[in-house]
Amino acid sequence: MSQRLIYVMDPLCSWCWGFAPVIDAIRESAPQLAIHLVVGGLRSERDPLTDKARSVLAEHWEAVKEVSGQPFADPAALPERFVYDTEPACRALIVGRELDVEKVWMLTKIIQHQFYAGGVDVSQTSVLVDLAEQAGYQRQSFSDAYDAEITRAAIAADFSWTRDLGIAGFPTLLAQRNGQLALLTNGYQSAKVVLPLLERWLAAGQGISTV
Repeated sequence: MSQRLIYVMDPLCSWCWGFAPVIDAIRESAPQLAIHLVVGGLRSERDPLTDKARSVLAEHWEAVKEVSGQPFADPAALPERFVYDTEPACRALIVGRELDVEKVWMLTKIIQHQFYAGGVDVSQTSVLVDLAEQAGYQRQSFSDAYDAEITRAAIAADFSWTRDLGIAGFPTLLAQRNGQLALLTNGYQSAKVVLPLLERWLAAGQGISTV
């Protein structure tokens, strides 16, 4: 029997930042269960954030903060010419996943924290390489892989898989057993909601009734 979780997310999705403690709780409660990270590609912008867009983001981030308890800075703290394009950060996670899947969770949280709590522009390659080094990756290896054609192909494959499956909202957490997928959550849910669902799914795989 093969089983794992598939976590479909975007590092610059605020609800995914809110969901980060839930992923931590899952990894702690079921350390034997592999979690495969898939990046979805939330936004592809080319123009800098306007003041109106920052105001809308501020309201949205405050709502996520109230529900999740995660720290959020004011979007006004983001650089003046910040372009909200999530592809670079997604690509960094693809590189992290391929180089060392264990370290990718630390990299994910570092990128999210720097962006949401620190107002750092994590769409810049130099910033992402710095953060990858903080997560324990070898700087030159990460930089080389970030610009590699195989990485661009891998991120395109993730985006395509997400679209083909009809996943439009993040975070989405899927449970996969012997090739069959089960939905644990589409959208933010707290650990109190997700962990019992996961426990029932794991128990079902062992033929254990939880009723």
